[in-house]
Amino acid sequence: MIKFGPSGNSESFYAAGYSHTEEAATYVKEMGLDCFEYSFGRGVRMGEDKARAIGRAFDAEDVEISVHAPYFINFANPEEEMVAKSYGYVLDSAKMCRVMGGKRIVFHPAAQGKDAREIAVSRAEDRLKVLRDYIYLNNLQDMMFCPETMGKLAQIGTPEEIIRFCLVDEVYTPCIDFGHVNAREQGSLKTASDYRALLEMFLEKLGYERMKHFHVHFSKIMYGAKGEIKHLTFADETYGPEFEPLAVVLHDLKLEPYIVSESDGTQAEDACAMKRMYAAVLA
Repeated sequence: MIKFGPSGNSESFYAAGYSHTEEAATYVKEMGLDCFEYSFGRGVRMGEDKARAIGRAFDAEDVEISVHAPYFINFANPEEEMVAKSYGYVLDSAKMCRVMGGKRIVFHPAAQGKDAREIAVSRAEDRLKVLRDYIYLNNLQDMMFCPETMGKLAQIGTPEEIIRFCLVDEVYTPCIDFGHVNAREQGSLKTASDYRALLEMFLEKLGYERMKHFHVHFSKIMYGAKGEIKHLTFADETYGPEFEPLAVVLHDLKLEPYIVSESDGTQAEDACAMKRMYAAVLA
């Protein structure tokens, strides 16, 4: 079945007096949610004891956990020393995710920088082949490494580029951030047909088995001429995308992804809203 959950903790988590990630397991479960994404956005600074404690808490509540690798990964960087750090960020995130009992590692693939687009994309693709080798050398090939579609034009991560990266090896599973796609493409996701066309492109290239349990980030995002500006909440009525038409298409295509809400401060509440919308499709 599809899993729904938040990225990090909502404002209501802290308002209720909670402060520790271990407490998020019960909080998320009591809201009726099924998963949770922990962010190592500023670096992997967690010790194994803490990771095990988090893992025990989430296992006790039967809530699946994923992680987001540090934001400063860039596999298109021309400097090999900086790329070596990116390999480390992904591998360290994966090792800590395993200690927590999770299987999914989301990462931002690259930034274009001053190079021509194809040069940057090709360089990132080559580095993902090296990362693949490191993944196998570290016996992490049972994990799911999820390059994410990105929201700013200067970032590497169009849907087509993410497909290209995932074709490197089966250790890569796409993270489709529908808010990012919508922002980058100036509001392209409006109807069920829009979502269907996007997902059928992934299905055609990667196949149903690779896509059945793909990773999803979802939020409404303000955008401008250069793409993403900032994340919003479901209360926003100006920017999209809307989840209801995606729910219909996920059901029609028999896809069962892991859906993470990245709303700004209401991520758990908006994850609940998405779960209700999907239940309405099934009814």
